[in-house]
Amino acid sequence: MIRWRKGEVVRIRREWPGAVELDVTLAEGTCRALAYPPLVGRPLPGDTVLLNTTALAMGLGTGGYAMVVAVPDRLPEDPSGPGHLVKARYTPLQATVLGADEQDSPHHEALRDADSLDGMPVVIADLHSALPPILCGLYASATGARPRVAYVMTDGGALPAWFSMSCAELRAREWLCGVVTTGQSFGGDVEAVTLHTGLLAARHVLGADVAVVTQGPGNLGTGTRWGFSGVAAGEAVNAAAVLNGRGVAALRVSDGDARERHQGVSHHSLTAYGRVALARARVAVPALPGAFGARVREQAAPLAVRHELVNVPVDGLLDALEESPVRLSTMGRGLREDLSYFLSSAAAGRDAASLLS
Repeated sequence: MIRWRKGEVVRIRREWPGAVELDVTLAEGTCRALAYPPLVGRPLPGDTVLLNTTALAMGLGTGGYAMVVAVPDRLPEDPSGPGHLVKARYTPLQATVLGADEQDSPHHEALRDADSLDGMPVVIADLHSALPPILCGLYASATGARPRVAYVMTDGGALPAWFSMSCAELRAREWLCGVVTTGQSFGGDVEAVTLHTGLLAARHVLGADVAVVTQGPGNLGTGTRWGFSGVAAGEAVNAAAVLNGRGVAALRVSDGDARERHQGVSHHSLTAYGRVALARARVAVPALPGAFGARVREQAAPLAVRHELVNVPVDGLLDALEESPVRLSTMGRGLREDLSYFLSSAAAGRDAASLLS
């Protein structure tokens, strides 16, 4: 199940908050590796490291790193401070964090009886790559004071929020007021046990005006109707509704994906919103031009049985996307290679902005 290797760090390639990218020499040659200093300490050139090379051997596009499991000759100091919330539980790298909702947290009183998002818009998407374009559409369309936006990360993809360079840059540019990691995911500005307390923390701890919910980088899919991690998008619609939030569902739309099941409106969106989501939400349908736009509207039409379909103009959104502070990419495709995907995500951000006025 795990491919173990021992190697030596030869150089640090780059780093961002919570993560360090390395070159490591193995018996087979040099490979690219990733370490999370909060978990294993900060490896330095010359250090011996133990690696999990499973994802590297599989050639995974998102997670194709050798992962540093330990720096055995220079272990980090024992952690100190409060926190008894264990994430990545019962794995060799289980970590203890301070949950916003646990008794030792300074936010416990605010969250103990919290039960409402006060009508806060909650934008929900399948893939992590939707986060930047949603923000582009939201900020380009918002009027009045700039809204505070929190990212609420579910555990369907990467578990450490540190893996996301986009998240780190969006946080640094103040495009996000904070990151909330929920379930088994960890490493956010705020930790929460469930998606429900994560949404409440976004509102009552971070003071967000809008929350965006997606899984972390990476996506598990099997080519079956139910076997993909994005089904959690439907559960997020339910969570937002039960907490008196206003759910805005972003459609996963593509004109660049070669796989038939993802062309036009992806089966991921149709299953998550059409079958899993039991509560009503707004579904942002981008007003894309031509025959492709007509196809998207036709594919989305059955969702009207449960949801409110909102036709969202896309004029001006390309300009907003081109001003993104982070690189736009989904499944290896950039903005121009899958424009409809990014416009669809930005349209959900635009619709959320309309709920703030």
